[in-house]
Amino acid sequence: MRVGLDIGSTTIKCVVLDEQDTLLYSTYERHYSHILEKAQELLRRIDAEQLHGQKALLSISGSAGMGLADSCGVPFVQEVFSTRVAVKRFVPATDCVIELGGEDAKILFLTNGTEVRMNGSCAGGTGAFIDQMATLLKMSADEMNKAAEQAQRTYTIASRCGVFAKTDVQPLLNQGAARADVARSIFMAVVNQTIAGLAQGRPIEGSVVYLGGPLTFMSELRACFDEALHLTGVCPENSLYFVALGAALTVILSQYLDYMINNPWAEINASIGVKTDASRFGAQVINGVGFLGAGSILVTGKRHVTGLTTAAGLWASACMGLAAGAGFYEGALLCTVLSVIAISVLYRLG
Repeated sequence: MRVGLDIGSTTIKCVVLDEQDTLLYSTYERHYSHILEKAQELLRRIDAEQLHGQKALLSISGSAGMGLADSCGVPFVQEVFSTRVAVKRFVPATDCVIELGGEDAKILFLTNGTEVRMNGSCAGGTGAFIDQMATLLKMSADEMNKAAEQAQRTYTIASRCGVFAKTDVQPLLNQGAARADVARSIFMAVVNQTIAGLAQGRPIEGSVVYLGGPLTFMSELRACFDEALHLTGVCPENSLYFVALGAALTVILSQYLDYMINNPWAEINASIGVKTDASRFGAQVINGVGFLGAGSILVTGKRHVTGLTTAAGLWASACMGLAAGAGFYEGALLCTVLSVIAISVLYRLG
């Protein structure tokens, strides 16, 4: 069994997976800043209802989870990495992820590499902002979503700050603007803040996935994103739990790294009297080999470049050696096969 905890700024999410990555249990609850107490309650509940005294692997993620993970000695998985792992596992064709949380917002571009755009310290355009605006409209968030379905027009509303938004919303209400129109205008303000503030001109296209509480619970907010992006995004099953799912999926690797960093590698550090992270030794070796390989590249008097093959051979050999030494035999074998093919093809071309 594997357990993943996602501790966000306002809520805590928990999932339990079996060995086949089947979701056995999930829960989504507000913690009201009582993170330790709520986490204890959830884990005791899981032990009683799901584990029945059996052992399970636990990993923690989320913007508010690092402190708890450190104090309990539990592996912590960065939430962006958790999200990427879960998306690649459950929605593999995704090009872009838009996630809105209680006090954070992020866009993950997954095409041509991974690029992450996140908001700063301001919670404008997030779930907290929507809750604040719903209070101003004297509605719950669900009522605000239902009201937005009846909207006939939209107004320009600032979303970078709740104070600025209030100065836009309150005069509209005083002038008799329909609350349905104001509700949809607030959703459009969130959309504009996310696209303009985070995407910053990079096109959002292809297969887009919506994650996080606000986008899961508010269909009209998703509709506003679809309208602005001129596409139809997908809110997948269990969209609330993707960070927790990613933490559970990576728990075995996280447990291994946590054990190695705090036990064998820590002992190595103590024995040789260094303070660096021993897990970085491999990267340092590659860095040194890179300088060695670069030094073998020469330009002759006839302006011919030599030594490129030697440099490439050094780099490839170092990578294969590290992969084999770390037990990643598949990677070492694959690099060996590709190197042999490259040498054969390039030799014939030469």
